[in-house]
Amino acid sequence: MYRAIARNKRNTVFFILFFLVLVGAVSYAVSYLMGGGWSIAIIAMVIALAYAVLQYFTAGAQAVAMAGAVEIQKADHPVLWQTVENIAISTGMPMPRVYIVNDPAPNAFATGRDPEHAVVAATTGLLEIMNPTELMAVMAHEMGHVRNYDIRVSTVVFGLVVAIGFIADIFIRFAFYGAVFGGGNRRDNNNGGGGGGNPVVLVLGLVAVVLAPVIAAMVQAAISRQREYLADATSAEITRYPEGLESALAKLGDYARPMRRQNTSMAHLWIADPLRPSLMSRLFSTHPPIPDRIARLQQIGQGF
Repeated sequence: MYRAIARNKRNTVFFILFFLVLVGAVSYAVSYLMGGGWSIAIIAMVIALAYAVLQYFTAGAQAVAMAGAVEIQKADHPVLWQTVENIAISTGMPMPRVYIVNDPAPNAFATGRDPEHAVVAATTGLLEIMNPTELMAVMAHEMGHVRNYDIRVSTVVFGLVVAIGFIADIFIRFAFYGAVFGGGNRRDNNNGGGGGGNPVVLVLGLVAVVLAPVIAAMVQAAISRQREYLADATSAEITRYPEGLESALAKLGDYARPMRRQNTSMAHLWIADPLRPSLMSRLFSTHPPIPDRIARLQQIGQGF
């Protein structure tokens, strides 16, 4: 089980390093094709960093508002409250704020920049179908996200995605402006900018820049899937009973239905994908297939 946690952490580090290389490659391509310096890439990174800092401090409040979650106290739902409280006590974590989302789709999420500012939430649909053991496993999964500082990883990755998209958007706009209005031709002729005037280089560079945001979205989804595997393993570590989460995930798969209030920007926070399936859902899905998650939990169970 501890090997599973270590493997997932290594995979996440690998994906973030890949993201950094991708940002550097796109920045270099734009600089080369436009015959300029690194000013555009630096501006994009500064904007992305500022946005990431803003998200870091406001992500929890945004997620609660987008989900339509309502904060509760112990008297409002003793079972859910005591379940979260028991996990907090057993792990030595601060008690997070507890929310309920009025939605028949069974689901749950956690957010917050650190354990001291954590939020956990469950839908009414989840509370209706889970027995106490399964509810404990699901909330341990969510508390695992908090303990593993997943929100920080998500914020860093989101900032890198913004940087890549911003750099690509600027280049495409400049390329279109130059093609339509002849902007930058004098500079290209005098300085050999824009890929040295080689049309093959220009086309390849344009294709690379256009594809970069797509690749970034795929890698972002892959990182999210690794964090789900890690939270599953953490739930098994906390409860010492991976079969509880196996049963809960099986129910989530059987009762699968989209959330009433859907928002792609917070889809990765939920324990199960809250969005309607589509043709590209597997490629860009923020969640691993439930059968794969159950299979990994069964392997973890063999290690106890």
